[in-house]
Amino acid sequence: MKIYNIKTFIIAILIMGIGVSCDDFLDRAAEDTYTIDSFYQDDDQLFQAVNTIYNSPWYDFQRGFMKIGDVLAGNIVFDVGDGYTNFTLNNSDVDIANASASLWSVNAYCNGVIQNVDTKSGSEVTQYAKNTVKGEAMVWKAMSYFYLVRCFGAVPIIHDNAEIISSNSSTTLKRNKIQDVYKYITLILKDAIELLPESNDAGRIDRYSACGLLAKVYLTKAGYGQNNTRNEDDLAEAAKYAKLVIDQSGRSLHPAYEELFQLKGNFNTESLIAWHWTVGAQWTSQNSLQSDLSMANFSDAVQSWGGYVYPTIDLQNEFDEDATSLTRKYRDTRRKATMMMVGDTYDYWWTEMGGFIYNWDSSEEGMYKGSLSFVSGTGANCAKHIVGRLADAKAQGYSDLDRMHTPLSTHLLRLADVYLIYAEAVLGNDASSTDAAALSALNAVRARALQGNHVDATEFTFDDIDKERRLELAFEGDRWYDLVRLHYYKPEKAKQMIAAQNRGSWDGLDDLYTNDNDANLNLRELFVTPSDVDFVIPFPEVDLSLNPGLMDDPVDFDFGSIGYN
Repeated sequence: MKIYNIKTFIIAILIMGIGVSCDDFLDRAAEDTYTIDSFYQDDDQLFQAVNTIYNSPWYDFQRGFMKIGDVLAGNIVFDVGDGYTNFTLNNSDVDIANASASLWSVNAYCNGVIQNVDTKSGSEVTQYAKNTVKGEAMVWKAMSYFYLVRCFGAVPIIHDNAEIISSNSSTTLKRNKIQDVYKYITLILKDAIELLPESNDAGRIDRYSACGLLAKVYLTKAGYGQNNTRNEDDLAEAAKYAKLVIDQSGRSLHPAYEELFQLKGNFNTESLIAWHWTVGAQWTSQNSLQSDLSMANFSDAVQSWGGYVYPTIDLQNEFDEDATSLTRKYRDTRRKATMMMVGDTYDYWWTEMGGFIYNWDSSEEGMYKGSLSFVSGTGANCAKHIVGRLADAKAQGYSDLDRMHTPLSTHLLRLADVYLIYAEAVLGNDASSTDAAALSALNAVRARALQGNHVDATEFTFDDIDKERRLELAFEGDRWYDLVRLHYYKPEKAKQMIAAQNRGSWDGLDDLYTNDNDANLNLRELFVTPSDVDFVIPFPEVDLSLNPGLMDDPVDFDFGSIGYN
């Protein structure tokens, strides 16, 4: 993966083409057949301009998306020594550099699309297309800033890349205050809501996508700068926008949770915002997460090295599972869809061989004849983000897989998330709630997960919502940001929650699983207590070396300079 710096991605927009594609709705023009001035001539071309933002600029954020979102949070371990598991991150980490560069590239691309829609559109372009494309770009821009502020804290607000380039100020940018960044995000999203249609083509952002993201931003913003409480006005806004999605979008929870993360679920209606990937010649068009997360030789078409990437003991405990038991409980359907454990079977993997069984037998005489290596330190491997073999993809209507390429969509905001945002916003600063609408939202999420084991809750607390969020959204790059949000107003609680997690591993699992012998079991515990500074990721050194202004104290942003009061 490439490492960029803040100056590079500021000027990148001047030389970007239309980018990469994702099958039908992400078609693009051939890059050698157009210029910017001659391209935005009809609705189809305008939509092609925004299609790229559904994948390519985000590509280098993928590994950071998991490491920041789930490894820091204690859901998963990539490598104990990489700094994410034990909070020893520094600004030379390559995945931080790639994540930062990717997020700024998204912002630059969005700014370019928004500007070009206004200045380059031909006479045949409809107002509907202009509004929709601008709205989509605004939501993606807001999403990039939402990640930036929760990762790095105070960051520069870059509203117009061209202006910064013309003034030659790209290496002297100052950070803006966190509260201004959140205000900027809300203003962008409110503009997007006015522009976007109520419904859009499958997989594309619509008005309710923007409403859902705005609800999540307000819920996060509500705690910033507070002390053991949250801003009531922001909580009310979070509840309002979440309720709009729940009541007016026409969406409902998909009945089968596991299908959301299969190829058949790429364009499911529960997904409000997603990256949509493809397998093609353009390197940055693809989903590479299967390579990082699945066992070697799990696929005949996709390279993988994730055998030693494992879900934590702590997350297994949250799902009420125990890797040292040979009997699975299966009380929560999300567990099996999130992580595979001994005894699990999957009919949508290894379909040409009758399905996949996670049975740990990797001997030459066993089911997999030595091709797979079951080496997880916790007796589990990742299930989300895994497509499987070529036959598995074909069985779900996709013809291609390759090396580090799958076309599996990455869902960033789902309806279930909005349900839980609504419940938490209604709870607000109270110790518990019996609000009927909030309970309905919470119980809908739990009912799908627990199915026959579900009993409707009649009251809920913050801890109930927080646990539900962790189980529902595990391995979706989201958990860390819940902890950052909590740290804004209850820092000690956030640190204590992390300190209580066992991020360690087991010795002797191989003997247990292959010989039913538990005599050699030994738990290598790993507990880590973060400090307050660990809740802000350090700026990459490549950015700091070229932009010393990033080390200065944050400054106020002049909203009047961009037409906002």
